[in-house]
Amino acid sequence: MSERADPDPRISGLEACLVELGNIEAILDSVADGILTVDEQLRITHFNRAAETITGYPGPEAVGQPCLEVFRQILAGERCAVCAAWEEKEYLRRVERVILRKDGTHRSVRVTVTPLTAGGQRTGIVVTLHDLQPLRDLKEQVRQRYGLHNLVGKSHRMQAVYRLIEQVADSNASVLIEGESGTGKELVAHAIHYRSRRADKPFVAVSCAALPETLLESELFGHVKGAFTGATANKVGRFEAANGGTIFLDEIGDISPLIQLKLLRVLQEHEFERVGESTPRRVDVRVIAATNKDLAQLVREGRFRNDLYYRLKVVPIHLPPLRDRRDDIPLLVDHFVKRFRRETGKAIEGPSEEAMAALLAYSWPGNVRELENAIEHAFVCCPGGRFTSEHLPTEVRAAPGTSAGASVPPDSLEAAEREALIRALQKAGGNQAAVAQALGLARNTLWRKLKNYGIDPKAYR
Repeated sequence: MSERADPDPRISGLEACLVELGNIEAILDSVADGILTVDEQLRITHFNRAAETITGYPGPEAVGQPCLEVFRQILAGERCAVCAAWEEKEYLRRVERVILRKDGTHRSVRVTVTPLTAGGQRTGIVVTLHDLQPLRDLKEQVRQRYGLHNLVGKSHRMQAVYRLIEQVADSNASVLIEGESGTGKELVAHAIHYRSRRADKPFVAVSCAALPETLLESELFGHVKGAFTGATANKVGRFEAANGGTIFLDEIGDISPLIQLKLLRVLQEHEFERVGESTPRRVDVRVIAATNKDLAQLVREGRFRNDLYYRLKVVPIHLPPLRDRRDDIPLLVDHFVKRFRRETGKAIEGPSEEAMAALLAYSWPGNVRELENAIEHAFVCCPGGRFTSEHLPTEVRAAPGTSAGASVPPDSLEAAEREALIRALQKAGGNQAAVAQALGLARNTLWRKLKNYGIDPKAYR
């Protein structure tokens, strides 16, 4: 029997190297960042899967090509970052760039260019691409959601609010937004932030009424481990989290004297201390506060610090209640109908004239938020087409001016007459004399019909 030849150690070593290389390839392909390597001739030698996704180039198409063929000098504006790194050793560290993908679209990335060495000799370049586009897209969605255009209204009072937002946005002045619940105070705060130079920094909102004093202090300023029972680790507060950006303090009128004092220090000195810590921490934060209470009255009663009040209201913005800007109701209704139509996919066109009359007549104690909920209620109850007053919440249907007792069968002659009166009032802007002339009615006859049908002409002015 012939003896078995011993395995060639060189072959075993090659197999081991191939296995090792395969492992490295698998590891690189599992990384979320794009990684590519370039040799001394500035040709791409490796292209992982994330690089394919980010750039749009398949790996086999990119490998072996000069880096300029793939990136077309877009890694560093006028000059390719890889070329500069190789020729002048100008390596990049986490620099944001916009690259041109294969399909011609642009993508925001954070680029790091570092040398690839072996045995102390430089053998190539490693380029890492961290994809920033999902974050950019998310920020753009937030801007679209909270932009100025989401504050719906054409009334002169809302126009004044828009002008104030534009004027105050680029300053660092504190803003105090006053208005009843549901008027859109947080939307205004978002609009200010996203029109300011701080738009790319955090926007942090805190409801001051939601937490007791001890928890609110920790929430705002953070705490150190062992500061109190249950403090098992250090915690970063909202002010630290908002550093460089904006903090929105909702329901500021509900904070305790202790929190008022600490907040005053942040506004005056731009520093604070975590609970249980004596070391001051500096912070750069723009403060926007909001309240549905009369802070001036709380100051007079001694329940709110006078100095803090004036620090907060460097620029005061007052949001009018919806009942004081009824001419904005049709615009808001249209805005919410379009939104819920997109969200639900329901083929609902909007309100009938009767339903719009009810919406215009209601006093809206919950303001814009209550109107939004009423339109959502109508979308739930209405199968399609135009929603009627029957699809609205009970309290809206029973509003003075469109009372439930004044409702009439939809197919009756009275219903047709009622709708004709509403159309005429809408066209005449609530002017009863013009309506009476247009319909050929005596003034007292018109008045009696309006009363019988529960129609309030003031709602159409």
